[in-house]
This record gives sequence, C-alpha cells and structure tokens, in this order.
Amino acid sequence: MLDCVEIDSPATANACVIWLHGLGADGNDFVPIVPELGLGEAHTVRFVFPNAPSRPVTVNNGMAMPAWYDIKGVDIADKQDADGIAATANQINELIAREIQAGIKPERIVLAGFSQGGAIALHVGLRQHARLAGVMALSTYLPLHDRLADEAAAESADVAIFMAHGTEDPVVPITLGQTSRDQLETAGYHVAWHEYPMAHQVCLPEIATIGRWLRERLAV
Repeated sequence: MLDCVEIDSPATANACVIWLHGLGADGNDFVPIVPELGLGEAHTVRFVFPNAPSRPVTVNNGMAMPAWYDIKGVDIADKQDADGIAATANQINELIAREIQAGIKPERIVLAGFSQGGAIALHVGLRQHARLAGVMALSTYLPLHDRLADEAAAESADVAIFMAHGTEDPVVPITLGQTSRDQLETAGYHVAWHEYPMAHQVCLPEIATIGRWLRERLAV
C-alpha cells in the first residue's frame, strides 16, 4: 500500500478524493488547496494524497525522484512506460479498494491528479468497473490512448471528467491536453474542459472551479 498524506473530514466521511501529485513532488503538494475548495466547516469528504515511490527518470538523466512512471524523452507522449503505468494503476486500485472497504461507495470517490498524477487518474478512472464520482485531470494528457478502446470499462463510460490546462504550459503543452480531450470525446466521454492563462501550475480561479465541481459531484 502506498504511503499517503491523509486529511480526515470534520464530520464522518461518506466521500473521498484521492489526489495524485506530479513528477518530483509528494503527497503534501496539494494539501494547502483543501481549505480553499469551499466544502464547508462540517463537510464529509476525506482527502488522500498518495506519495509516489522514488524511481529513476530517464528524461532527468536517470536521477531517482518521486514518479508514478518513467518519462523516457522530452516528448512525454512518446515511448510511454506502459509497465510503470500498469504497476502504479494497481497501487491506486488498492487505495480505491481500501476506501470502499472502509464504507465509501465508489460513486462517492473522486480520483484526481496533476501532471503525471492526472495521467494516472485518467488511466485508472476510465477502467473502473464500479463508476467513480468523477475523474479530475489537471495539466496532463491521456496516456496509452491507443489502448483505451480495448481496456475501458463499460461501467465508467459516463464518468464525469474534469480537465484543466494552462495556456502557457512549457512542460505538458496545452496542445497535448487538447488532443487528449478530443480523443476522450471521440471515444464518447463527456469532458468539462477549462483553460487558464498560466504555466505548469494551478491558479486561484482554477481552484475555485475545482471546488464548485467537487461540491457538485459529491453533493457537498
């Protein structure tokens, strides 16, 4: 089981957000955002921020750092680490199963992520045989898109997908995000797409929109 930073809800939890950080970060990265989401003082949403294991990353000269999978070149959508993505998917599925065993219904779980974490959120969320409340993918892309048709779960065909991207992103170009959105829509998914004048980051207007979307998805 992955090590996680966890924030319990003020009231008894009946919903959960599992939020994956980006390359080189850790589970604390998005903790400060939680109070800005407008969930209320007595909300029932538990937050789980997993820590990625440290692994060598090819694009960073093989240096080990927290990573959900290897990035093998400057073009992040090329030569994708299918084995690393699959191994991480299994770990995230373990976290989802743990929350379900704790009494949280699948339809009350949001799988979220930024950059690499967002790619994993899309990969895992669309393959769930019990549909989640939603998938939130920030500043990211759809990994292994050519496998989606064969691997997607029919039960998650109508899962809510939130995507947001910076127009000035130098790490994950917005064109890659837009292409991923188009691939998802062509496959029949509904994507709520948002663009912001920012780089590879999050901004206050985006956080406000995320808060509204989470409150809607989780009926907070």
